[in-house]
Amino acid sequence: MAKKDERRKNPILIEFAKKVRSRRYELGLTQEKLAEIAEFHVNFIGGIERATRNPSLISIVKLASALKINLRDLIPFK
Repeated sequence: MAKKDERRKNPILIEFAKKVRSRRYELGLTQEKLAEIAEFHVNFIGGIERATRNPSLISIVKLASALKINLRDLIPFK
């Protein structure tokens, strides 16, 4: 059974988190290194990957740039 907090997470944030984590793994980056490249605190990256943070558009653009990925491939459109 899913934890109580996980059931309340927004499905869009969950999908975004998976895409960020997957791309970070593909590039062989740690959360610390991604945070450094994107100029964020490591806790912010962790929150994004846990789908507990809802990043601003500016933050999403910075993440896409740091992850060398097109916004279209990072944002879960349906």
